[in-house]
Amino acid sequence: MRRLNRKKTLNLVKELDAFPKVPESYVETSASGGTVSLIAFTTMALLTIMEFSVYQDTWMKYEYEVDKDFSSKLRINIDITVAMKCQYVGADVLDLAETMVASADGLVYEPAVFDLSPQQKEWQRMLQLIQSRLQEEHSLQDVIFKSAFKSASTALPPREDDSSQSPDACRIHGHLYVNKVAGNFHITVGKAIPHPRGHAHLAALVNHESYNFSHRIDHLSFGELVPAIINPLDGTEKIAIDHNQMFQYFITVVPTKLHTYKISADTHQFSVTERERIINHAAGSHGVSGIFMKYDLSSLMVTVTEEHMPFWQFFVRLCGIVGGIFSTTGMLHGIGKFIVEIICCRFRLGSYKPVNSVPFEDGHTDNHLPLLENNTH
Repeated sequence: MRRLNRKKTLNLVKELDAFPKVPESYVETSASGGTVSLIAFTTMALLTIMEFSVYQDTWMKYEYEVDKDFSSKLRINIDITVAMKCQYVGADVLDLAETMVASADGLVYEPAVFDLSPQQKEWQRMLQLIQSRLQEEHSLQDVIFKSAFKSASTALPPREDDSSQSPDACRIHGHLYVNKVAGNFHITVGKAIPHPRGHAHLAALVNHESYNFSHRIDHLSFGELVPAIINPLDGTEKIAIDHNQMFQYFITVVPTKLHTYKISADTHQFSVTERERIINHAAGSHGVSGIFMKYDLSSLMVTVTEEHMPFWQFFVRLCGIVGGIFSTTGMLHGIGKFIVEIICCRFRLGSYKPVNSVPFEDGHTDNHLPLLENNTH
């Protein structure tokens, strides 16, 4: 009884088969079918390889939201070389809340040689080339994000030559923590001193002829330091043509959360507008000689996430490629075969062969073929 029920169940399952099998003795092969099959398999192989390369690739997803964090501190990472001796210059930050952050809180003044060595010049040239390409092709920023990791470094390499030249410049490097409000980081003549009415620098003791604010920005970033990220001002070099010259950088800082498969960091992107002018009070160009970086923070925060195609989506797309090519090539082969048969084979089969007419008694003719050739009673 169980065997009978099992047999009935098996027969029922066979009747539900949506893929009936054709005996091999009924299958007819042809040269055209083999050619179409070869083209189909080649196309499937190429598209599968291309789809696998897309599956291996990743892309960056950008999401925007309002930045609600106003209580934390903003870190400024600085590495600037000024063509003046360290005892003649001072750097600090003054924000809109009239809070002054002195350079002694995190910056180091290091005597240096302003001219770069051959290896350092090559590093600067490559960095400036990357900066120019980034301005033309913004999609390269995604490549930099995906390749960023904390162990990498884009800092200026150390000098490879033992220069006997005495230091003629001052390298100011380190980091400062400031309030998350608009502010002004500046480097000017004289050391900064606290003042009950605001801000002042001891510039009276410095000879005016020694003013030279030619400078090189090896690195400037905001937020967590990610060495592999190239920032807009990295590699910038400005040469002063006058003792009384002001260099201004107007910076808009955008808080950014970066999440890739190599790194997760809370950093900041920024855009910058540059301006420089000669201070000439007689001509109406007022101001103070120095380097001024005025920054402001955006109220929007950007979350940059590296995403990857899930395996199930890759599998579905692959099945669509294989099934679509099979169906399309089968239809095209069938249509082509049908057209060839109509054009080339109907005359050969005698479809248009004229038939003998049968005369009637009234003079008309019958062009129809008789149903029966021999009529027996």
